[in-house]
Amino acid sequence: MSSDGKRPDTKIVQGGRRREWTGRLVNPPVHRASTIIFENAEELSTAQPGFGDYYYGLHGTPSQWSLAEALTDLEPGAAGTMLYPTGLAALAAGLLSALSAGDELLVTDTVYRPTRWFCERQLKRWGITTRYYDPLIGAGISDLCTERTKVILLESPGSLTMEVQDVPAICAVARERGIVTLLDNTWASPLCFPAIAAGVDMAMIAATKYVGGHADVMLGAVSANGSTFARLQRTSWDLGQFVSPDDCFLALRGLRTMAVRLKRHEESALKIAHWLKTQPQVARVLHPALPDCPGHELWRRDFSGSSGLFSIVFNGGSKADRAAFIDRLTLFGIGFSWGGYESLVANGDWEKIRTVTKPQFEGPILRLHIGLEDPDDLIADLEQALACYPVG
Repeated sequence: MSSDGKRPDTKIVQGGRRREWTGRLVNPPVHRASTIIFENAEELSTAQPGFGDYYYGLHGTPSQWSLAEALTDLEPGAAGTMLYPTGLAALAAGLLSALSAGDELLVTDTVYRPTRWFCERQLKRWGITTRYYDPLIGAGISDLCTERTKVILLESPGSLTMEVQDVPAICAVARERGIVTLLDNTWASPLCFPAIAAGVDMAMIAATKYVGGHADVMLGAVSANGSTFARLQRTSWDLGQFVSPDDCFLALRGLRTMAVRLKRHEESALKIAHWLKTQPQVARVLHPALPDCPGHELWRRDFSGSSGLFSIVFNGGSKADRAAFIDRLTLFGIGFSWGGYESLVANGDWEKIRTVTKPQFEGPILRLHIGLEDPDDLIADLEQALACYPVG
């Protein structure tokens, strides 16, 4: 239970619903605005942008403030939350708020591929060096830190191969050295892993995923602690980052049911993951809640639950065999992103995004997101597709 006496499931329903923003309505209305009208010249000349203060559309209205406050309430230890049009934009703003020319950035080797592109295409242009580390390094990251290291970017579990990092140990090293930590916490959300309470300075979620929950909105958010929030806010405004009030409305609507949906995603995904482990065509199931997934013991220690996203490793076969398997599925959409109510499937070509660690797998990797369909129907669909997959 949190210090204010409310548990997460209650906070997720009540967060951001201030009476001054909602009036007598249940949901905060959509406030569309660019220009804010001031009462007189003196009010205009003395006005300052800030959370909950009308200034200019870029700095928000109740549509943005209510969502930001609701997300902050879910992250114990957060001083505030900034909103962005995508998860990638959120990560970029978080990094830019803590890095300067000549700095060094340490990034987990399993990071989301577009984040790697941002580091290598954009940060490099500004004289910022990016080095990648083994996601299972834990406190050993101390050996990689130099005087130039200013930020450590974590993602746990990692993209595609799902390694769980020792976030508290890495953050402890960072604090000792005055290094800022930023975590992509989209897979777990603060409901399953309260990142700032675990020592992270800034926790990012791609709210496109489980917060929205319906595959119809693009959104990112960074919740930050007291030592990093002011700079994050200033950097975000300087970059002109803004989320439309209509998108905030959709995200707030999705947020209210996120706790219930996430439990269903977890339950169905675990049922399907355990079934897949019994299939001869499957060599491994990479799900953090399963004992043989790298970092499982850390997941048991640090997480209170899991989500609907995991990967499988085929027992032999080729990428052409994997493509044929995907095309035989009827209940899984083929596409990017995840976290919506629908089940999705995507290639897991980890080789394209890793440069430091090169794990050995028995066959191609496939990423699954388990939606809200009946899990037995999904199992039947997977079974008929697996029946044609070559074993060994």
